[in-house]
Amino acid sequence: MKNFVNKYILPPVMKFVNTKAIQALRDGMLLSLPFIMVGSVFLLLASFPVPAVADWMNKTGLTHFWNQAYGASFGIVAIFAVVGIAYTWAKNEHVDPLPAGMTAFVGFLIIMNPTTPVMDGSKTVISAAKAPTLLTGFIDRTWLGGQGMIAAIIIGMVTGWIYSWFIKKKITIKLPDQVPPAVAGSFVALIPAAVLTCLWLAVYAGFDKLAGTTMTEWIYHTIQTPLQGLSDSFGGILVMTILVPFFWFFGVHGSTLVGGIVGPILSANALQNAEIFKKYGYVDAAHGGHIVIQGLFDQFSTVTGAGMTLGLVVFMTFFARSQQMKGIGKLALIPGIFNINEPVLFGVPLVLNPVLALPFFLMPPLSAGSTYLLIKAGILPYLNGVQVPWTTPPVISGFLIGGWKVAVWQAIILIISFLIYLPFARKYDTVLYMQEQEALKAK
Repeated sequence: MKNFVNKYILPPVMKFVNTKAIQALRDGMLLSLPFIMVGSVFLLLASFPVPAVADWMNKTGLTHFWNQAYGASFGIVAIFAVVGIAYTWAKNEHVDPLPAGMTAFVGFLIIMNPTTPVMDGSKTVISAAKAPTLLTGFIDRTWLGGQGMIAAIIIGMVTGWIYSWFIKKKITIKLPDQVPPAVAGSFVALIPAAVLTCLWLAVYAGFDKLAGTTMTEWIYHTIQTPLQGLSDSFGGILVMTILVPFFWFFGVHGSTLVGGIVGPILSANALQNAEIFKKYGYVDAAHGGHIVIQGLFDQFSTVTGAGMTLGLVVFMTFFARSQQMKGIGKLALIPGIFNINEPVLFGVPLVLNPVLALPFFLMPPLSAGSTYLLIKAGILPYLNGVQVPWTTPPVISGFLIGGWKVAVWQAIILIISFLIYLPFARKYDTVLYMQEQEALKAK
């Protein structure tokens, strides 16, 4: 099995994962994580789960400020994505990355229609006489969040590729050496930035004249929405969650590999849930909520690490007889609580360990799949779209992404993980214990 996987499965997978496009996508999206985390805090404050506190913040006007911070961070994550992807692509090509990211941002704005706000009469912003001339050309924030994510990915990749090609081919303006480097550097970006601006302008004009829409809206309706629907299914979550331990079993970082590919779609689902949660204070199917989002993947398939190994670690720490498992358990317990389980993966080891393979493969799809069904049945609430830091301990993370019911269910899942690992861990512990006893007798 090991030889078959190493010969026929891993090489094409790793070749695909190491392509420039996937590397730029994976690493570029990571640049948005700090803003998503910070924005999630303000989203929770704006839709506080305790009604009395939420009412008090509404009356004092604090909610308005929380929404302002959310809208400028979590709410515009597509901007961070388009800049980060183009930036990362250029950086990997050893090209000055900042102009590439800025050019991608310009292209992202070009392909969207400017909007004219509708005055609802609640506030007088400017005089009515000036409104027709001044209140035009606004950026529609609808497409700066999750709904513009796939368009942002495409523009970021294309811009990063074309920009880097121009620079590497030296199709730039070269100024004399006497010109200060800061000035000369700005002119280097002039030709590729001009070409890309014209390219995205032509794309905008083409969609406007031929399709009567924008590239962003067309991509959302014809590509992104079907992809989100495909991922937001029972089969989708099962496939995603079983692939992570599968690759880890052969020593490949499955969390990064799978997360880098499906992460943008799951993030788009989460952003849509966050918008619904911000507007209504809850998420449901009637308002377009998604079950399979980044929070479900993170907190019910890789929580406590790939394979959900905290149950195994608890057995090793408190019930193992072999010194090897007991010692590794003591070292791995605290990191496991914070979702770090490399000591278990390589110390037990779980990698290429046939005795522990079944629970290692089984726990993530069992956990995420059962959570999906409970949400679908209405027993658990839809997750609110909040994305917590990946080191947040379980139960706490469950409360933040879905409330007390989700926190309790997460605790139950951890108990189940202990019970599922128990017979296999006990068998492996017995084997190690016997080996240790034989070694002592030999001495």
